[in-house]
Amino acid sequence: MQEVMNAGDIAFPHLGIYLNNVPKSFSVFGFRIAFYGVIIGVGVLCGVLLAAHMAKKESMDPDMIWDFAIYAIIFSIIGARAYYVIFQWDMYKNNLLEVFNLRNGGLAIYGGVIAAFLTLYVYTRAKKQSFLQMVDVCVPGLILGQAIGRWGNFMNREVFGGYTDNPVAMRLPIAAVRSRDITESVAAHIAEGANYIQVHPTFLYESLWNLLVLVLMLVYRRHKKFQGEIWLFYLGGYGLGRFWIEGIRTDQLYLTGTTIPVSQLLAAVCVGVAVIADIVVRVCLRRRPKTAA
Repeated sequence: MQEVMNAGDIAFPHLGIYLNNVPKSFSVFGFRIAFYGVIIGVGVLCGVLLAAHMAKKESMDPDMIWDFAIYAIIFSIIGARAYYVIFQWDMYKNNLLEVFNLRNGGLAIYGGVIAAFLTLYVYTRAKKQSFLQMVDVCVPGLILGQAIGRWGNFMNREVFGGYTDNPVAMRLPIAAVRSRDITESVAAHIAEGANYIQVHPTFLYESLWNLLVLVLMLVYRRHKKFQGEIWLFYLGGYGLGRFWIEGIRTDQLYLTGTTIPVSQLLAAVCVGVAVIADIVVRVCLRRRPKTAA
């Protein structure tokens, strides 16, 4: 494996994978289109298709999913941006117009997820539908979209972790990544004469983890005990993986005035809430008096 990489190269040395000149975008009639946006779009489409399929299985009108998706996409983008800006306020406070410049990145998935759930709550109230039933239908599609969308981070050479020499370690040219994402620990492991960093491919970890949670979710859904349980499965399952993965990322957002990674804290809260809520509901169901036959 070569010691000097071209600016567009990506490598996984222990897997024997070396990708030459991986582009971040492509041109259509003179317009530059980012692969990040295309991959996110594919993830959204696949997620909505899966949610519509799940709706059919629950004897719900799949058109409701497509209708809701329009609102969810708009407000999720706003939520993802707002979450990022709030916890990176120092980057924007002196240039507020940059808040609206999405081409330089800055979307936080947890912000988008929170906005999507709030939008769904308002939508189901307006349509006089069950929020818990619909959220159970939607979360498999949500986590599928997240699994696919993480590959947009791969194309952007972002969302990676600290130094590692494990079997799936990834090498990225220094010139291709944001300088603020290269921590002192990562920099300390740059070999003499090398122009790359070697890091955890946390985008890959999260993508694979999300697919695992999706499979378990689909297997378990036939055995769920109450409406909303698949939502709790999502909150706990995704939160568990995100808690670990967030801890090794180099682009963490911190709770204002602290060194606590806000998404790691939120992930821990989601796991705790999911476990406690599931236990409480199950206990209540067991105590409910059975009606006579």
